[in-house]
Amino acid sequence: MASCSGRWRAWCVAQGGFSYLWVLLLVAFMGVGLAVALEFDTTAVQRDRERELIAIGRQFRTAIGSYYELQQVAGRGQYPASLDDLLKDNRTPGIRRHLRRVFVDPMTGKAEWGVVQVNGRIVGVHSLAERTPIKQSGFEAEEMGLAGKKAYAEWLFTYPANLAVQPGSMQNLDALPIPNQTTMPGMSVPSNPLVTSGTVPLPTAQPLEAK
Repeated sequence: MASCSGRWRAWCVAQGGFSYLWVLLLVAFMGVGLAVALEFDTTAVQRDRERELIAIGRQFRTAIGSYYELQQVAGRGQYPASLDDLLKDNRTPGIRRHLRRVFVDPMTGKAEWGVVQVNGRIVGVHSLAERTPIKQSGFEAEEMGLAGKKAYAEWLFTYPANLAVQPGSMQNLDALPIPNQTTMPGMSVPSNPLVTSGTVPLPTAQPLEAK
């Protein structure tokens, strides 16, 4: 093997330079690969949380519908005044639960939810997260209203599923269209799910904490 002395010194220096360059390139490629893997993992986690949020939203919708349908006067029910009403319905003897617990929002990690209110009654809930959803299309029929939203806070889970409310708007309740209502299993759809008429802001996004 040639010694790195005399006329071979320049060759050895060149070889060392090339080796150092290859090490730098290898480190760079490894860094890019790690970044891609982390981004892929982060995206996969976010998609899992989106699926969980939708599943929880459906449970809230079902619970609100169950509360509404339990007692009706003249074909009209009543929405809950708070999420606590879903945990324990005091309108009937004994303990009646429409919801087992106030779930933790997978997007915020907190048991806090914005509520969609009409005349002080809760007709739906939504996340308080302002992050942009990855999922923008391909929703089930009951969640078609979630398509194309810019934030998870705009994913409204209402009863009925297609209750026509707009975040932050002022609307006359008599003018709210409720076309093609979808009936959930075991529930009848109210002819008009809004209890009274008037003009109110929709929704009221106040955080509610589990007790």
